[in-house]
Amino acid sequence: MRIGELARDSGVSIDTIRYYERLGLLPPPARQPSGYRRYDADDIQRLSFIRRAKALGFGLDEIAELLALSAGRGNDMAPLRQRAEQTLAGVERRIAELSRMRDGLHALVAACPGHGALAGCPILSALKEDAA
Repeated sequence: MRIGELARDSGVSIDTIRYYERLGLLPPPARQPSGYRRYDADDIQRLSFIRRAKALGFGLDEIAELLALSAGRGNDMAPLRQRAEQTLAGVERRIAELSRMRDGLHALVAACPGHGALAGCPILSALKEDAA
């Protein structure tokens, strides 16, 4: 299949496919005599793997590591689990930070009456205090 078909079948844009090739996340494709790239079902599976890993919070560097680890089928799964645990810890940190942000915004919104002079806005006051 050509790159357009791969993009359609995998739900990934052509530019993203080319980017993943440059990063080495996708192996260099075979070329037809005309010079067009030629892909197969393995490439669709690999793109699906990348999309699912990204959805779970893995970065592209981590995905490259996961792909390399998964290529060693006879190896122990401990390194893969360790990578997933590290990513989970990062997700937990981001969730905690987002919770703090949400709580701060809730407090600011609750403190603002939503009417009156802008100079007396508690949201602006709080933001100016944090900047100092």
